Amino acid sequence: MGHGGHDPRDTAGVPITVTISFAIAVTWFVCLVGTALTDRWWLRAAALPAALGLGLLTARLVRALGRRFLPPERPSVRADFVGRTCLIRTGRVGLDFGQAEVRAEDGSTAILQVRTDESGLVSGSTALIFDYDAAGEFFRVTRFDSALDPDRTAR
Repeated sequence: MGHGGHDPRDTAGVPITVTISFAIAVTWFVCLVGTALTDRWWLRAAALPAALGLGLLTARLVRALGRRFLPPERPSVRADFVGRTCLIRTGRVGLDFGQAEVRAEDGSTAILQVRTDESGLVSGSTALIFDYDAAGEFFRVTRFDSALDPDRTAR
């Protein structure tokens, strides 16, 4: 960890390429202006360290603004899908085979490996994810009746 409890490699939601791009643009601009405004060699030579310093300051400013205004990105974990409904995408789901599409909280979708001991889950069926099997790396699902959905009136 760096000073103030922040990891110096953390860009706080701002992609590192954006941070570096801002720093390079400012460094280039300051070098350009510094060499264009003077004919003295020692002032031109001083423009490079000044430009590098301002580029570094810009990178820090972009990171600070990102930390303040952009929410930290939390990676999805498998447990986030438990309790959600999913749409079966394979012809059938059984004890050994099945895939389903689930919508994450952020609106993105994911294809999951699913298993069930029930019959009748076929492509297009809605299922409820109720458990994750870490050893087998799949989700356990059961049939889901949309009439039982407590959120159905809110949609």
